[in-house]
Amino acid sequence: MNTTHFEFLDYAVFIAYAVLILGVGLWVSRRKKGESKSTEDYFLAGRSLPWWAIGASLIAANISAEQFIGMSGSGFAVGLAIASYEWMAALTLIIVGKYFLPIFIEKGIYTIPEFVEQRYSTNLKTILAIFWIALYVFVNLASVLYLGALALETIMGIPMMYGVIGLGLFAAAYSLYGGLSAVAWTDVIQVVFLVLGGLVTTYLALNTVSGGEGVVAGFETIFDRAPERFAMILDKSNPYYKDLPGIGVLIGGMWIANLYYWGFNQYIIQRTLAAKSLRESQKGIVLAAFLKLIIPLIVVIPGIAAYVMVNDPEIMAKLGTMAQHNIPSLDQADKAYPWLLQFLPVGLKGVAFAALAAAIVSSLASMLNSTSTIFTMDIYKPYINKNASGTSLVTVGRISAAVALVIGGIMAPLLGGIDQAFQFIQEYTGVVSPGILAVFILGLFWKKTTNQAAIVGALVSIPIAMYFKVAPKGWSDSSIFVDLPFMDQMGITFLLTAIVIIVISMLQNKGQNDPKGINLNKELFKTSPLFNISAFAVMLVLVVLYAYFWK
Repeated sequence: MNTTHFEFLDYAVFIAYAVLILGVGLWVSRRKKGESKSTEDYFLAGRSLPWWAIGASLIAANISAEQFIGMSGSGFAVGLAIASYEWMAALTLIIVGKYFLPIFIEKGIYTIPEFVEQRYSTNLKTILAIFWIALYVFVNLASVLYLGALALETIMGIPMMYGVIGLGLFAAAYSLYGGLSAVAWTDVIQVVFLVLGGLVTTYLALNTVSGGEGVVAGFETIFDRAPERFAMILDKSNPYYKDLPGIGVLIGGMWIANLYYWGFNQYIIQRTLAAKSLRESQKGIVLAAFLKLIIPLIVVIPGIAAYVMVNDPEIMAKLGTMAQHNIPSLDQADKAYPWLLQFLPVGLKGVAFAALAAAIVSSLASMLNSTSTIFTMDIYKPYINKNASGTSLVTVGRISAAVALVIGGIMAPLLGGIDQAFQFIQEYTGVVSPGILAVFILGLFWKKTTNQAAIVGALVSIPIAMYFKVAPKGWSDSSIFVDLPFMDQMGITFLLTAIVIIVISMLQNKGQNDPKGINLNKELFKTSPLFNISAFAVMLVLVVLYAYFWK
């Protein structure tokens, strides 16, 4: 197997990064003599995070191997259209900051399932808590470990299982001991490495395709040679239309995916719950939204540049024999980013590799902490040991995180052979997210929603979503509901689930408000001038981007 050749300076840079992360993580985790961590300290960083730590931590938790490896692979295969996940997320973050966060922070919750209990019932909370634990362990943890280990295998020749173990131990070394505080503060450093290393790789790729003429010339080159890769809105003739179905990306199912992920995903929203105040949390959200606007530059553009490189015999000849190994292709698009790293000069390889490691490890640490938070606060405390002390709950949190890591590590190698892993994760998360989103949206903003209707809606949404996914065309060749793009499936599943919940709620309550319905105060949703100006700026940038790349 061909691997990237690391020099002493590359190893020194990476080791320095690892020591810095572990040192900071353990330092912020230290306890004062005679004191022990409370549950609020461990799971919510003592509700003391400033806005800049929240914004950085949101990005570090979000950007992982899924983006660096998976989204670069989709950039190689599909093009810039995959950037809609990032750019639409910026707008979604603004919505979450204005309309969701005020309610969550006012409730003083630890977990999203805890909100479900306050709004609906303990039974529904338990159902969703078990679901989220399973999703985080068997899908999210496993996929991040697999993609991270795949990168190590491709770049350095480290066997898959050793890569899984190494990444897991690295993340566990500080996150299990320090909790969210260690995760959030190290995330600030992780984001610096992530952005810096990503920009280094982007610069190299663009400079290479332009024959050393620089970044601007590189952009012009890839735009001229692969114009089809810059279509933001795909038409039905595009082979990847089913992944990104045209205008449906802007007005359809992507909203389901983004609102679910950014608004009701524990390992994302947990950072905002740990803020000093609502205003501090909203400022962190705005920072994350601006960072999302530049993420495609460091994860999608390199994939497009790699596509141009491998299809240009002159460039491939200049790169030499090294370029002939592990070449990405449409069938193996996820090799694009690791393939690019081998061309970086000495020292910068270490920086880029540290960026990739930062993305992987920060996401792992976030998932471990959130999985342990849900298990400890929503399963262990109410069902196993109601009288558990704060110290014992912290211990259980650490143990449950370790168990989740072991299970995710066992599952990771089983994901081998999945191409475009980012699309795979989005599609199968999309089976469950529409129903859960319907439960939350109606629970937040419609007082008549009942617990029974929410439970039925959540359960019914699964077979609805699975019908779209597994129904053979022969069942109903003329049906518009068969063989739809998965984003359209998500949109329809959401609407059907919402209708089920509304009908049952109306029948059950006969049009009356549910006793647990939330009384929304307009004052709660007032935001600062800074937030409003920032939100307008984000929307303006998005309008310009989509107008320019609309094809």
